[in-house]
Amino acid sequence: MVVTEEDIKHVAKLAKLEITEDELGKFTEQMDKIIAMVEQLSELDTEDVPVTTHGMATSSVMREDKAVPGTDRDKLFENVKRHENGLVKVPAMIDNSEGDA
Repeated sequence: MVVTEEDIKHVAKLAKLEITEDELGKFTEQMDKIIAMVEQLSELDTEDVPVTTHGMATSSVMREDKAVPGTDRDKLFENVKRHENGLVKVPAMIDNSEGDA
């Protein structure tokens, strides 16, 4: 797979990043090298390699799951600036004003 400048522009737009023409060339080259390195992994023969889910031996450290009373909601809401219907109101964090991005 060859990474093109159009690919980098598209990803930058999705991530809402501004990149210069100098950065565009640099990022295109770097991303192309990264993809090439990842593609090398497909050449490995992993047929007889056992599945490894963790690098070290693990044992279950889970505690018994039992319900316990939590902090009173009214007490928690003493520190909340704005709330409505039992929920904390916060300012919007994501601006989706750009249609295709």
